[in-house]
Amino acid sequence: MFDIRWIRENAAAFDQGLKKRGLEPVSHRLIALDEARREAVTRAQEAQTRRNALSKEIGQAKAAKDEARAQSLMAEVASLKAAIQQGEEDERRLDGELRAALSEIPNLPLEEVPEGADEHGNVELRRFGNKRQFNFAPKQHFDLGESLKLMDFETAAKLSGSRFVVLKGALARLERAIAQFMLDLHTNEHGYTEVSPPLLVRDHAMFGTAQLPKFEEDQFSVYAGTAVDEGRFAWLVPTAEVPLTNLIREMILDEQELPLRFTAFTPCFRAEAGAAGRDTRGMIRQHQFSKVEMVSITTPEQSRAELDRMLGCAETVLQRLGLPYRVMTLCGGDMGFASRLTFDIEVWLPGQHAYREISSCSVCGDFQARRMEARYRPKGGKPAYVHTLNGSGLAVGRTMVAILENYQEADGSVVIPEALRPYMGGLEVIPAHG
Repeated sequence: MFDIRWIRENAAAFDQGLKKRGLEPVSHRLIALDEARREAVTRAQEAQTRRNALSKEIGQAKAAKDEARAQSLMAEVASLKAAIQQGEEDERRLDGELRAALSEIPNLPLEEVPEGADEHGNVELRRFGNKRQFNFAPKQHFDLGESLKLMDFETAAKLSGSRFVVLKGALARLERAIAQFMLDLHTNEHGYTEVSPPLLVRDHAMFGTAQLPKFEEDQFSVYAGTAVDEGRFAWLVPTAEVPLTNLIREMILDEQELPLRFTAFTPCFRAEAGAAGRDTRGMIRQHQFSKVEMVSITTPEQSRAELDRMLGCAETVLQRLGLPYRVMTLCGGDMGFASRLTFDIEVWLPGQHAYREISSCSVCGDFQARRMEARYRPKGGKPAYVHTLNGSGLAVGRTMVAILENYQEADGSVVIPEALRPYMGGLEVIPAHG
């Protein structure tokens, strides 16, 4: 969310930032809306000032027993009342139009964001690990899971439709083990505070992190009855970023409290409205999936360094699991709506013979903070907006996919990475079925 005053003073830079995202300039339209709103405010204020002056003149005319003048002035007061009401209505309407227009404009990229229209413009930053050389043709995760009789898409489709899965036995435990390993790592070594947040949130929480209004079709809504927001619809969280970031909405924090770092393991729900025909098999793109999320709240001076720190926390998970990956800097055309700079971590999947995203770490500047009215008080200064960051640490389902494909054996069994064995009751191998 942008400050219209900043746009007025930096129209060229604002439009240049949108151009980097592949969007047309809109500053002229926003400024014109603001001008119309300001004019409506001025008209209403001038009419009110005139009305106040006339009220005094009416009293003077009545005192002088000049009834004709008093009646004339009263008629003018009546017309001014209508003008004031119209001006206030115009102000509210134009203010709403301006806020709606501003709410649908994405964040501006930082200077270091590469040029590019889509994922083909992303730039590789570094790689970690060596790809395993197989002496057999590696299978994709869904073939492995189904052959183990522990991954059931057919039954899930009967229960819920497409893009769902039922995990059983060792794979169900593996999902839990992955999440617990990540949470222990982030809380014990990386300084994050674990949170167990609600999975249903209200409109203003989704607006705060910028899922609404622009991406409503990608969300799942539920009728919450009287338990939430007096019978209005609520939203299933698409990521724990939403409740974690909104923990500080409408607050003024002390600078010494920052940075705040939160982590949570939750189910996530996404309609995947724009993903028709993509990744229709397997666990890569599902309506319900689990994720360990990281959120940081910082000062503007800390935020860029905090992004590098968060990225390192996510990378450590893959390093401990021995999974090869690469880090990509996303170009302007491929970044998320609220981001100013995003690093994607892509894990190597030998069954697909491709790198696939397993984490995105983004710095949002004050974009979300303005939508949430989240501020901090610098020492000796006035309240200012905090900066927010979010990142996957990691997507649990995709981590399981990577483990299955990278640790598979020729007979269909799967070796458990050493880091996860304590969470698996010491199990070292998921044996092949039969």
